[in-house]
Amino acid sequence: MQVYTYSEARQKLAIVLQQAEISGKVIIRMKDGRTFALVPEKIAASPLDVPSVKAKVTTEEIVDFVREGRKTNEGLVTVLRNEARY
Repeated sequence: MQVYTYSEARQKLAIVLQQAEISGKVIIRMKDGRTFALVPEKIAASPLDVPSVKAKVTTEEIVDFVREGRKTNEGLVTVLRNEARY
């Protein structure tokens, strides 16, 4: 962990920020002995932020897949309900 004086940190701010990003923490020491930690902020990513997929599928094909899946699930639900009765 790198320690900078206040004057150094002020003069080399870009370097200090870069060092904090690399190491995760930088200490800045004041003339009176107090210290401050400079820590990069973590950016929370959305779980829905996913890369797109290039696929040669038409809208019609996607709709057919969804309908087919719904039919399969409806049949499965019916089977499970019938089994639960016995």
